[in-house]
Amino acid sequence: MTANEAYAELIRRSKELGVLNSCAAVLNWDHQTYMPPKGGPLRGEQMAFLASLAHQKFTDPKVGELLAAVEGSELVRDPEADAAANVRELRRAYDRATKIPQSLVEELARVTTQAQQVWEQAKKKNDYASFRPMLERVVELKRQEADAVGYKDHRYNALIEEYEPGTTVAELKALFAGLTAELAPLVKKIVSSPKKPDIGLLAREFPVDRQKVFAEAAAVAIGFDFGAGRLDTTAHPFCSGFGPGDCRITTRYNPRFFNEAFFGVLHETGHAMYEQNLPAEHFGTPLGVACSFGIHESQSRLWENQVGRGRPFWDHFFPRLQQTFPSALADVSRDTFYFAINDVKPSLIRVEADEATYNLHIALRFELELALLSGDLTTADLPGAWNERFEALFGLKVPDDSYGCLQDIHWSFGGIGYFPTYTLGNLYAAQLMDAARRDLVGLDDEFGRGDFGRLKDWLGRHIYRHGQRFRAGELCRRATGAALSPKPFLSYLSEKFGGVYGVC
Repeated sequence: MTANEAYAELIRRSKELGVLNSCAAVLNWDHQTYMPPKGGPLRGEQMAFLASLAHQKFTDPKVGELLAAVEGSELVRDPEADAAANVRELRRAYDRATKIPQSLVEELARVTTQAQQVWEQAKKKNDYASFRPMLERVVELKRQEADAVGYKDHRYNALIEEYEPGTTVAELKALFAGLTAELAPLVKKIVSSPKKPDIGLLAREFPVDRQKVFAEAAAVAIGFDFGAGRLDTTAHPFCSGFGPGDCRITTRYNPRFFNEAFFGVLHETGHAMYEQNLPAEHFGTPLGVACSFGIHESQSRLWENQVGRGRPFWDHFFPRLQQTFPSALADVSRDTFYFAINDVKPSLIRVEADEATYNLHIALRFELELALLSGDLTTADLPGAWNERFEALFGLKVPDDSYGCLQDIHWSFGGIGYFPTYTLGNLYAAQLMDAARRDLVGLDDEFGRGDFGRLKDWLGRHIYRHGQRFRAGELCRRATGAALSPKPFLSYLSEKFGGVYGVC
């Protein structure tokens, strides 16, 4: 078999797996949206079967033979060529997958499907005790996965590799230590400012049906294609990209808090626009997959915060918002509203946190995940450890576990190692937006007119179209001209909130 023939067969198999994985993604979306509660046990078996089948197909020794036949050939001589990128990433994934027993893959799929259902009810009822056995099992399975894959220094390194290849615990510890040191005094200055926004205006009556219409209109305006997607409700907002022509986002509505659904929709729309604009011809191969979770999060945070919480955005949308909610906002000015949606104060819930305090939420989860995985913290002691550390970071007492360690879905689906990508996403978002503003003169004026096309096109050229052709660090360097740095993010926070609060 020639290298060309081997590569063609490798891509055929990869695309076949892409279709199989998209079937599992549809079942997972249904599981979190419309599946009846009693469907959980069967869904767990369905997910276990599909995960096992995908693992079996991908770890077929023939895949290793095909990779070996292409590696070292002329096809991969240029490291930026399609074949080189696909082979590099398929090799990385293959080597990882072949180390994980099929039985562990099946059990993880089965347990995490059940754990998500248990978590949802435990959160509603503030009943950590009912969720704890499932969490214990998930943590143990993730330890087994890390041990099977192998790691240096810390099990966590094996798990974060799945989300952000090349990132290490040592790097993340340094990153969070530096960010926390910079953010703590900034937050302190902001909170001590005599200027305070009227956040009560966000807790007026905002009928859910009108929220949905307004949120959908904003999603369309920034670039979401409803001909290739939809918006539904769920317990914890997420985005599911099944492949070309089908990407779905979810949110949760609160009739007495405007921010919850609207900014959730902008966030998930950022994810979805990435998925909808990946090169369709490469679906099922690494070139048709997002670069990394950190880069994916950069897209959601960019549209939610850099754009959606910016003044130019509301120059255009605030008059429409007043028309949609006249009884709630008739007496509110644009500037008053802008200040309210950019309120900074320590808060209990991560997904509702402001831009200045958000990364402290991630730092907390990173610390606890390290301790859980190493065995330094037991699941029995998790609520107490959460509450103690949360009070130290935020100065707030956690009233119950629903507002504490039960608030996120991630541990129930086995996403240990996922949380740091949110902070990486914030940093990438600030650096990308900084570069876009340098390249695109007059961008904010366009936002004020409701025109977001040039920014979307810029992201398409620099992020969307590349898939996994480059690793995250290299993609950032090419798009912005510099390696990832927290400086653009910290400068952005200081400038924005210094202006709003008059403190920096």
